[in-house]
Amino acid sequence: MIEGLRRLLPSSRVSTAAADLEVWGRDWTRSYAVNPSAVVFPETVDEVVAITRLANAEGGSLVPSGGRTGLSGGAVASHGEVVVSFDRMNRILGFDPADRTVRCQPGVVTAALHDFAEEHGLAYPVDFSSSGSSQIGGNVATNAGGIRVIRYGMTRDWIAGLTVVTGTGELLTLNQGLVKNATGYDLRHLFIGSEGTLGFIVEADVLLADPPSPSRVMVIGLERFADILEVLTRFQRSVTLSAFEFFSELALAKVVAHRDLARPLATPTAFYALLEFPAGDEQEALAAFEDTVGEGWVNDGVMSQSDAQARSLWALREGITESIAQQTPYKNDLAVRISDVPAFLDDVDRYVAQHYPDFEICWFGHIGDGNLHLNILKPAELPIDQFHERCHAISPGLFELVQARGGSISAEHGVGLLKRDFLSYSRTAAEIDIMRAVKRALDPNGVMNPGKLFA
Repeated sequence: MIEGLRRLLPSSRVSTAAADLEVWGRDWTRSYAVNPSAVVFPETVDEVVAITRLANAEGGSLVPSGGRTGLSGGAVASHGEVVVSFDRMNRILGFDPADRTVRCQPGVVTAALHDFAEEHGLAYPVDFSSSGSSQIGGNVATNAGGIRVIRYGMTRDWIAGLTVVTGTGELLTLNQGLVKNATGYDLRHLFIGSEGTLGFIVEADVLLADPPSPSRVMVIGLERFADILEVLTRFQRSVTLSAFEFFSELALAKVVAHRDLARPLATPTAFYALLEFPAGDEQEALAAFEDTVGEGWVNDGVMSQSDAQARSLWALREGITESIAQQTPYKNDLAVRISDVPAFLDDVDRYVAQHYPDFEICWFGHIGDGNLHLNILKPAELPIDQFHERCHAISPGLFELVQARGGSISAEHGVGLLKRDFLSYSRTAAEIDIMRAVKRALDPNGVMNPGKLFA
């Protein structure tokens, strides 16, 4: 396989160096062994096709690698796979102002697409804290969400067309940027969220939107998480929310200490909500805030008066992942219906506290779309392998709580290796059988990202 790759690509774009294998063989998860046989850096679609056909001929397997910001082990190569990095396929290929679509190679960094859209008086509205390093191909392959799903939806909602290389090395052009196309199955949507298990995304036609109007940000404090839906409902009656995030006091304490930031409120509360809404709606937002205080749902709050202040308040939410990274959190990315969020959080809190009262639990998430991030923080004295073993042991009980409410064990991080063995808590046996059949149809030799999503 490696000899064949060296015939296909210049030697500078095929590496077996240990340092390169370590870097490109993993994502942000750190609980899996890394053991790829090589990493390759294609620059053209034809090269990706040739690499895929070689893997089929030689019995090899391939793992896609983008910005490597995933949190589920979806880009980990542990069993001698060849890592296919899209770092060199990083160009914007075209822009159509009438259709407001931009054609991207998969290695385009998300923030670069944001900048390109802004230069043309438009916006790419999908955004998240890793946008400075994540890549469009990975965003599509995981159907990335982020902080403004309540207003703009997921990555899926902004993909007008895809060009993909299937597991057999066949090149498919899907939907071609059409708004309307009622000609049978839309195969584009099979590849969105497929985590690289069906094939490689080699081009994406991405829709752009009108630039957002200037916004204001409000951070409010609540003692009872059960009141948060009342707060959401009251604000939604008055303003158009582009974000409704939450974080716990522990999460705030971690980010304030890590980044040396000022606390938003004079008195700590158990929970905080961050709301974003259009500038010009300040009076309506203040009226809603006063109502929530009067009802006893909210203790205190602060509202930005400038873009700089808005960025400072957003830093309290966006800096959480970075601030807890040193404690090697065991992450769970869960989703239930919005109406179930408060009761579900209480259920999970009780369950984890019962089994592991010595662990710190850091909560944050996207209340506006029912997505909660549960982070179990590793005690300093506990070895990492023992920590993961203990956390993994409670996952079945945790996912039973998710299943009881018809929820998802992975809202936006994907399944990868981390959730693979628990897929049945969110998908029925019949669904999994159909998913396996789709995999066999597009990747009959199991070349594409083996062992991910399902064994």
